[in-house]
Amino acid sequence: MTPWKAKQKVKMVLSLAVLTLFGLLAFIPLYWMVITAIKPASLTLRFPPELFPKNPTLANFQELFQRPLILRWTFNSGVVAVSVTFLQLLLCTMAGYSLAKKRFPLSQLLFFVYIASMMIPKQVTLVPLYILVSKFGMINTYWGLILPSVAAPFGVFLMRQFLVTVPTEIIEAAKIDGASEWRTFYKIIVPISLPAMAVLGIFTFVAEWNDFLWPLIVTNTQQMKTLQAGLALLQEEVPMQYAFLMSGATYAAVPMIIIFFAFSKYFLKGVTVGAIK
Repeated sequence: MTPWKAKQKVKMVLSLAVLTLFGLLAFIPLYWMVITAIKPASLTLRFPPELFPKNPTLANFQELFQRPLILRWTFNSGVVAVSVTFLQLLLCTMAGYSLAKKRFPLSQLLFFVYIASMMIPKQVTLVPLYILVSKFGMINTYWGLILPSVAAPFGVFLMRQFLVTVPTEIIEAAKIDGASEWRTFYKIIVPISLPAMAVLGIFTFVAEWNDFLWPLIVTNTQQMKTLQAGLALLQEEVPMQYAFLMSGATYAAVPMIIIFFAFSKYFLKGVTVGAIK
């Protein structure tokens, strides 16, 4: 082995070791949440703590599902996350296609406005957004939970950057063959955009499932709370029952873990989507 190859191999081994270390450090909170959820309540405050519980139990999860609203909260989160994801995919793909392939007055200015709006913290818009939703009578409704999240500057930006890389000749060929604008969109643009749409769909679903602040503000009955907001209510009811609370957090994290492992390749694509022609 030449000195150069040996040096490269040492660098690779060191890089893998450092990445493995950071990966393990990132895994610790998840591991601690799960083992706390399966511990008896009396052992959660023991010092030194048990890194490997000797007597795991599902009693905390049984107590969790005895709460009458836990399944309703899960249903609400599923409805909101799926609806917002579907609407964002449809509207952001349409807007991205228009900004990428259509030329109309102020199109570039409109795109820059989208970019600028991404820099505004969500907390800044909470008060005017709440007033707007209230005036439309959508407080404590599914519409109030769904519609404010449909307009997504990041989604428009992502789809626009991806569709810029699509050859315009394909669209022109479809028009020559007599395809209408709508037929061109759903027969050509949508199939080509599936990788970017998958990335956007995953990001959107994860964000909406984990959203806490807006559902907490816009709902005023327990029946309309989403899972994350509902678990916050449980924390107020049983503030010191850490094993029970961790069982709720573990239950809420299960869909995200499943999605991550099922679509991990799309997460990796999200880093480079739209960057390569």
